[in-house]
Amino acid sequence: MQIQLKFFASLRESVGTSQENLILTSDIKTVGQVRELLQQRGGVWAEALAQGRAVRMACNQTMAEESTLLSEGCELAFFPPVTGG
Repeated sequence: MQIQLKFFASLRESVGTSQENLILTSDIKTVGQVRELLQQRGGVWAEALAQGRAVRMACNQTMAEESTLLSEGCELAFFPPVTGG
């Protein structure tokens, strides 16, 4: 399965890219598994997407939980929490 990743705000700055296409193996099926896969890259990826960090995720522009299932061609976005004012 191929998905599109997008990174916003401080996460984009940390990982050094705003987007990439990613081909997943058949055992990667959820948003949380993609986050874990990206953490395994190590370095800034592991730090920026660490489990203790406040990171929000959206799948096809809808807020997503770690357990959200992915589909072919979906857009998975990672971003820090935002506040309004």
